This record gives sequence, structure tokens and C-alpha cells, in this order.
Amino acid sequence: MTVKMQVVVLGWDIYERTGSAVAIGWVGIAQFVPSLLFFLPAGQLADRCDRRTLLVASFAVSGAAAFLFAFVAMADAAIGWFYLAGFTLSIGQVLNRASRMALLASVVPTTMLSTAITWTTSASQIATFIGPALAGLLLAASGSAIAGYWTVATLNALALIMALRIRSRDRPTPGNNAAGGLGHLLGGLVHIWKTRVILGVCSLDLLMVVFTGAMALLPVYAKDILHVGPSGLGLLASAPAIGAITMLLLLGHMRPARRPGVQMLWAIAGYGACTVIFGLTTNFLLSLAALAAMGSLNSIGVVTRQTVVQAHTPAHMRGRVASASGLFSNASTELAQAEAGLMATLSSPVITVVCGGLFTLLCVALIARGFPSVRDLKPLASIRA
Repeated sequence: MTVKMQVVVLGWDIYERTGSAVAIGWVGIAQFVPSLLFFLPAGQLADRCDRRTLLVASFAVSGAAAFLFAFVAMADAAIGWFYLAGFTLSIGQVLNRASRMALLASVVPTTMLSTAITWTTSASQIATFIGPALAGLLLAASGSAIAGYWTVATLNALALIMALRIRSRDRPTPGNNAAGGLGHLLGGLVHIWKTRVILGVCSLDLLMVVFTGAMALLPVYAKDILHVGPSGLGLLASAPAIGAITMLLLLGHMRPARRPGVQMLWAIAGYGACTVIFGLTTNFLLSLAALAAMGSLNSIGVVTRQTVVQAHTPAHMRGRVASASGLFSNASTELAQAEAGLMATLSSPVITVVCGGLFTLLCVALIARGFPSVRDLKPLASIRA
């Protein structure tokens, strides 16, 4: 929840301070660089160290970044300080992704992995709904981003305290006792490259996220296109989570799809079509509906991708593979923010979002043709690691 709150508060604050979509893009660059630099070491640490300890460290780093945001906002510091805080926050998120996903797969049987991922993703989406809505309310009530920054910092401190109370039952997995080297460091990337079905779903996720800039440009849409202000921004940012929660609750009670790969491809195609609708409309209610539909369709792809990655990866490699696959998905969100800010400046926000939706449709066609293993994916419950 804290990350989503931070995204909304920071995006609005940067746009209010600068009036520039490019400035929003630079935030994305500041957060993408550490994701690119540290995803390999983070994955290696998750496979060689106690993952609970790594989780605690991730919350400590993220908390330090959150307090830095609050202090520089109060001091009305230069924009560069915000970029530095974003850089630090991203380091914490890299550590968090590697340890959290690897820890989940190590305690859940493969036959229940799809269901476990569905429910954990549901909890994440509930937080994703609450976070932006609360951020929008705080921005509207206080008239500035400072209250939002301090709320995020406080919640990060609470998360750190709760992480410290977790009793660690994680142990190093067989295959990670040897001295690490370049081969061990690159093991996650090599595994993804050699496993076509993982490469296919991760490539689709990367291309879809990087070139659909709707979420990155929500502050611009809220202020200049839909004219709904910070409270409207909170609703816009929460709408995808509402759709995702609804879909994930349905998935949690449904039998696994007979052809999950085909289901995922159609869902991502629908995501692209809804992105085009959002980009073109100036009606607030239709914008909310399009974003909610995007969230529901994207959740199908998220569950499928995460289950495929975990189920096709040996236990001793899950930290490195989770970290590497995170670069395709979560880290690409920051790169998408930079791409969207630049393209919106060179063209317009509407053209940027619409072209991103159309490109997503093209990516679905290319992946379906180039990766038959994705199209022919077996029911996820039948997968064995």
C-alpha cells in the first residue's frame, strides 16, 4: 500500500512543482536505474541468505527513502532530492521483490501455487486500492503532498516492525552452498532465457508495461484533461485495483482454465483495447470504467505469469529468477514512467496512451506467434517444478 500511495503523492507533487511531464519521467528513470543495477545481486542474496532477513532489510531501506521524501518536501528542496529519494526507494523494492516471491514459492506446494498467488495478489490489490484513494484524500484535504509523505513514512516504519516479528523458518536451499560466481549470479537470467514459456510470458509483460503509459500519466489526466483534481486522481489510481480485486476473487473460486495461455493472451489484448478507450475519453466515469477493466484483465496475466515463473523454476534458483522476472514487470513500470513522460512531451498525453494500447495489441500477436509454448500452456494446477 505504501508504494502505491508514494507513487500517487509523488506524481502529483512533481507535476505541481514543475508542470512538466518530463519531470515525472525523470522520477521513473531514477527508480529504474537501481532496479537494473541491483536485480542480479538481490536475486543472488535471496538464494544464499535468510529471506526473512532480506525482507527486513528491504523495509528498512524503503523506510529511509520515505522519510527522505517527507523531509525534502518540508524543506521545499530542489527536485534532485526527490530523485535521490526515488533511487533509494527502488533499492528497497528490488530487495523486497526477490525475497518475498522466493519465500512464497518455498512454503507453498506446487499444486496450490496458482491459488496461493491468486490470493496474495488479491491482498496486494486491496492495498493498491486503499493506497491511492487515501493518497488522493490526503492531497485534497491538506492541499499539499507533505501529509501524504509522512503517512507513507509512518506506514513503512510499521511494516518494518511487523517484518521484525516474523519467525524465520527459511533455510538455504540445496544447490546454493557453493561459492558464488558469475555463473551463479546470472543463473536467473540464463534460466529465463532457456525456458521458452517463462521468456514468453515475461517478454509480453515487459513490452505491455513499458509502452502503456496510462498509469504514469494519471496526474496529467486528472489535472489537465479530466479536471478532477487530487481527489479524482485517487479514484483514477484506485480503479485498476478495484477491477483486479473483483477478477482475482472470481479466479480464486473458479477451476483453473483449460487453456491458460490463450486466456492470458486474450486478457492482455483486452487490456490494450481498454487502454485505447481510456486515452481517448474525456468522461470521468468512462475513464474509471476503462481503468477498472484494465486492472481486471491485467490480473489474469499477473497470476498466469507468476505461477508459470515459480512452477518452472527449481527451488534453489527461485530468488534469482524472481528478481530477474521482477525486472521484466515491476521495474519496467519505472521505465514506462520515463517513456510516457518523454513521449507525452514530444507528442501529447492522449497520443502516448492510445499508441501504447495499440502497441500492446501488436505485442500479443507477436508473442502468440513467436512463443507457441505460451499459447499451448497446460492448466497451471498440473504444472510440476
